[in-house]
Amino acid sequence: MRDGSYTPNGMDPARGAAESRDSRFDELYAEAKSTLGYGANNLRSVTERYREAYHDTLGRWHRLRDQVEIADRAPMSRSGGSGDPAAAAEAGAEDARQRALRAEVERLTADLGRHQQELSKLELSVRSMENAWLFLERGDASLLAEVADASLQTDMQMRIVQAQEAERSRLAQEVHDGPAQALSNAIFQVEYIERVLTEDVRMAASELHFLREILRRELGEVRTFISQLRPPLLDELGLDGSIVDAVESMAALTGATVVTELTAPGESLNPTQQTAVLRIVQEALQNVRKHASASRTVVSTHVESSDWIVEITDDGRGFEVGAVAARGRRNFGLQFMRERAELIGAKFEVRSRPGGGTVVSLSIPVGEENE
Repeated sequence: MRDGSYTPNGMDPARGAAESRDSRFDELYAEAKSTLGYGANNLRSVTERYREAYHDTLGRWHRLRDQVEIADRAPMSRSGGSGDPAAAAEAGAEDARQRALRAEVERLTADLGRHQQELSKLELSVRSMENAWLFLERGDASLLAEVADASLQTDMQMRIVQAQEAERSRLAQEVHDGPAQALSNAIFQVEYIERVLTEDVRMAASELHFLREILRRELGEVRTFISQLRPPLLDELGLDGSIVDAVESMAALTGATVVTELTAPGESLNPTQQTAVLRIVQEALQNVRKHASASRTVVSTHVESSDWIVEITDDGRGFEVGAVAARGRRNFGLQFMRERAELIGAKFEVRSRPGGGTVVSLSIPVGEENE
């Protein structure tokens, strides 16, 4: 009877069980593909609706901005010295409407920046899900290496989007706290000068002098932001030349002593690494200018073992590193530099103590051949 198990009839139950198991795997695999495809389609639909909402809000922002520009160009009928209470009330109401309009434009500007970042992440997520569905749909096992590479590329894209988002958030916060607030105050200052101009010329002249100083100071801030936003001069000046340019700008703005000691070859870094180095140097110099009250700052580069190192050292007031780190993402400058370092696989370190100055250090692995 034992041999009976090898007859065709004896094999039928085993074959049936195997086919049943194969069928179950096929069903589960098909269900996985269907679920992923359904999710990708839903996310694509939501992303399209998000894009439409973004463009609607952008259109509203354009209309409001046009209203602000028209109001700013219109001749202003001030009646502060006429003694007419009704006219004065009307002028005050118009001032309030214009201030509310400017505030709404400013709010929408910040909202649009956030929505643009979210839309970029949604679009990247849709592409990732579509790639995953294609991976399941295509049965060629040789695609495994290809998809692994694609996954690494997607991960890098996500990290880049996150770094861009952090950089935009930092710049948005600094522009809001600096130039935007200063310009808002300048508008009110101009309105005040208009009211007192015919009544107290000396007071108006004093206020104009004060306004000029505000605008001159904020112009320096705006130029700093522009230098951070525009493409770096790496192609034209190289890394060392770009660092020297940043140092000279810092010295011109502050009048403090800022020197360079650049001994590491900038060409040993790839373009992505060079950009990260320049951005971190620029940000570190910004922090020195704003917070350190330093009399001397040194930007140095050197190669140590297999690491390419840049350090920004100042003799300023210093700070408690642990206390600042506890603030997390609210410290935009440090977070920006740290994320730039992570993006290129570098080590970022800040050494400081109250009254003892600060050292910002970036170490990039480059290999033994660069010693």
